[in-house]
Amino acid sequence: MIIQKEKNDQESNIIRIAMDSKTLKKNIIQAGMRAVEQLIKVAKEDIIKPDPEDELAADRLKNAAATKKLAIFDAFDILTRIENEKNLMEIEERGPTKLDIKQGFAERRSS
Repeated sequence: MIIQKEKNDQESNIIRIAMDSKTLKKNIIQAGMRAVEQLIKVAKEDIIKPDPEDELAADRLKNAAATKKLAIFDAFDILTRIENEKNLMEIEERGPTKLDIKQGFAERRSS
């Protein structure tokens, strides 16, 4: 009787941890989307206008362009990771299908 209760407690703890993990992943995805929105704002900002009297104008333009490039690439990286995590969560929910398993055509057909 006591062993069965401990086993049930362990199973409920595993389920609770899995749900907490799922909730955490969803929160991370939401935070990632907010980060992408902020990076888009950075990428949309105007680059400073060159001042012919400013000796550092060329360096500032290079830095501004590099910042925009980095913001764009970071946004794409984050979006790619978000899509991958969403796909993994979907596979976990429904269970893997034959196409999700990394086997070739012949290996799938032989089983």
